[in-house]
Amino acid sequence: MDLSEYMRVARRHWVMILAMTLSGLLAGGALSVLTKATYTADTQLFVAIQSSGTVQELQQGNTFSQARVQSYVKTVYSPAVLQPAIDSLGLAMTAVDLASRVKASSDVNTVLIDISVSDSSPVQAAAITEAVANSLIKAIDSFEKPKTGGTSPVSLSIIKPALAPASPSAPNTRLNLLLGLLLGLAFGMAGAILRSTLDNRIRGEADLRRVTDAPLLGGISFDQDAIKRPLLSQTARQSPRAESFRQLRTNLQFANVSGKARTLLITSSLPGEGKSTTSINLAITLSQAGQSVCLIDADLRRPMVNEYLGLDRGAGLTTALVGIADVNDLLQPWGEGNLFVLTSGQIPPNPSELLGSEEMSNLLQGLEQAFDVVILDAPPLLPVTDAAVLSQHVGGVVIVVGSHKLRAQDLEKSMRALGMVASNILGVVLNRLPAKGPDAYAYSYYGPTNTAKARTSTTSGVHDDQSTANYASELLK
Repeated sequence: MDLSEYMRVARRHWVMILAMTLSGLLAGGALSVLTKATYTADTQLFVAIQSSGTVQELQQGNTFSQARVQSYVKTVYSPAVLQPAIDSLGLAMTAVDLASRVKASSDVNTVLIDISVSDSSPVQAAAITEAVANSLIKAIDSFEKPKTGGTSPVSLSIIKPALAPASPSAPNTRLNLLLGLLLGLAFGMAGAILRSTLDNRIRGEADLRRVTDAPLLGGISFDQDAIKRPLLSQTARQSPRAESFRQLRTNLQFANVSGKARTLLITSSLPGEGKSTTSINLAITLSQAGQSVCLIDADLRRPMVNEYLGLDRGAGLTTALVGIADVNDLLQPWGEGNLFVLTSGQIPPNPSELLGSEEMSNLLQGLEQAFDVVILDAPPLLPVTDAAVLSQHVGGVVIVVGSHKLRAQDLEKSMRALGMVASNILGVVLNRLPAKGPDAYAYSYYGPTNTAKARTSTTSGVHDDQSTANYASELLK
């Protein structure tokens, strides 16, 4: 994954990342609150060698002191030093317990010994530190004293007395909060990447490109109002939803620049991806551009066009295919444009046979001669074979992909099914895209009263509505 992919994952799962980051921050704060305060007092000792003071003796003594200092540091943790300190203060602990609270160290090439002691009481921490330092002085004096008698050649002196600390050394609230924040962010990003890797649903163009190189003809943003008002005739002409279908209309013209595909099959992989509303609204958009359009409900299993448009489906496509009535008598006009609808008719027991029949081929050829564009709303590809069979009789196929709904493997199966029958796939329409976020496919307007100018991420330029309509008219004719 490159940086752009990581950014897309972060934007897609920002809620989870934020939640994990805040959880880490709260955990760091809780750790600071629940941790008992610890105070640390420290002292410093200087190691010297008793000598007459000549330069040579001082140099030898200094070398001797540095060589012995590390041994004295180790001696601090011994019972010989700690037990006398415990006895002098009357502490209820063992030398082993006290050793876990004591820390002794010395910098290289120095004769200084640092001793620190941690305790829940600042006063007791200072007292123990002082007691340990005094005990060390006595122990070293005893250890270094010659066996033959006399004074010890080594002398330890306290140069920094132990004082009761004013503030606790632990917990470090600022450090805990920072670590909690960083760990929460790291876990959040890891979870987002894992979730993105395991989730193979198609959410946007980046996911689509991992499955197919088919052209992206357009993206339809999700609109909550579309549930109650699915038709473009029920929405404002300058709405993003209406503009997205106008953009789809324009991109279809580029995909069909030769003009051979005058019959378009609109299908999807699974039910519920929005193929029927896409078919209807595309037909409405084309008719608004001045084209004569025939919309056919070829979903002979679950027809929906008549319900959306409020038409009667008692007589329609199946009626014409079995020869009961002429297709010209079955076409129903709709709207103010030059749009005619052929509903499904009665649901037959053998939809695949009817759609793949010679009568269906002849019917489409006749309608191509009468209309500029013929649009078929076909059944989904995976549950039944109707769309694959019907695709052999049309000029081009458009696949509607429901964003956040369809999985990559299902789209792969659909593309293979169409490839096996050598269908002419014009492109893909991403439906129900989010209006904002990394997978958005939205339009921005210069103003609500201006001509319909929109900026989009596709390869087409900026057209006003009238020029797009005129251009569509020229291309589809």
